[in-house]
Amino acid sequence: MAFVITENCIKCKFTDCVDVCPVDCFHEGPNFLVIDPDECIDCTLCEPECPANAIHAEDELPEGQEHFAALNAELAKQWPIITEVKDSLPDADEWNGKPGKFALLEK
Repeated sequence: MAFVITENCIKCKFTDCVDVCPVDCFHEGPNFLVIDPDECIDCTLCEPECPANAIHAEDELPEGQEHFAALNAELAKQWPIITEVKDSLPDADEWNGKPGKFALLEK
């Protein structure tokens, strides 16, 4: 089982989670992060570090967020690995917690 980044990361892209990952399983896109399920070791360290509460265990995904498991796997193959904390997006605090951001995902 892996952890999955869900919709609330879109337009926020806080990277606090990246710093604690022992296996470098995070990948960075323009306005979203994903976790590579093949690399994730289910250590649980990243989940409490996310200020957007966007990281969930694959078997505990919030209702309506289940499709993010496949999306994380797909985009992890395309996007580069991120291993260091970076500034969040400029208006991340304004977007944090807003629903319906899936259409805003930049691939």
